[in-house]
Amino acid sequence: MNSSPAAPDPARGLFETLLVAEGKTVRAAPHLERLAASARELFGRELPAELPDSVVAAARSLDLGRMRIDLLPENGGLRFEIVTEPIDPAIFFPDREHGADVHTVRHPDWAGAHKWADRDWLESVEADLGDEVPLILTDDGEVLEAGRANIFIVTGGGIATPPADGRILPGTARAATLDLAVELGVPVAERPLHLDDLRDANDLFLTSSLRGIRPVRSVDGEPLGPADPLVARLAGELRSRWLDPK
Repeated sequence: MNSSPAAPDPARGLFETLLVAEGKTVRAAPHLERLAASARELFGRELPAELPDSVVAAARSLDLGRMRIDLLPENGGLRFEIVTEPIDPAIFFPDREHGADVHTVRHPDWAGAHKWADRDWLESVEADLGDEVPLILTDDGEVLEAGRANIFIVTGGGIATPPADGRILPGTARAATLDLAVELGVPVAERPLHLDDLRDANDLFLTSSLRGIRPVRSVDGEPLGPADPLVARLAGELRSRWLDPK
């Protein structure tokens, strides 16, 4: 389960996953900016000019759902495919009772800065873990990210998360959470985290574009202590802003 994969297959391209609420995408701009940056770095190409309008059109039929954009290299250029589907409202900003049980998985060469469509290793790990969420660590125990989410700890009245140093995906929900915390006067830190930091923290949560802020219930089968109210405060405020942007 923890064996290193081959390098991602560039022919399978890149992807982005966006939340759609009431017929509109939530925070589409940072998603498309991230996709564009990866396209330039990896393929030396700009996004197709018609992609933004296609995203707007594809969102119109969804009340609450998921949009996946696949960006594929083809004939020296890039083409895109868009698929949308509804999501269960229960997964959107869940409470602690319906939070994540994470399981640590070590990977010596993890580099998650780009959203490669080739995720065979991760999908194999997820299949082995079942309902648990993989939390990816380096061989020396440094915490990087969950398989499809960023990780935060709550400590000392503030929050901390691993730095976006090229080894993790610079998540759009991660960025929104950091910005919100600063606005609310909550201390924030982007710094290396290790397992001991998770064990000593007051609370843990994950961030992602579809689930928003998702509390963590346990790590490697060990239940966390009482929920820190800061997690619910951040989740409530961020959920409100996503669904009712000013």
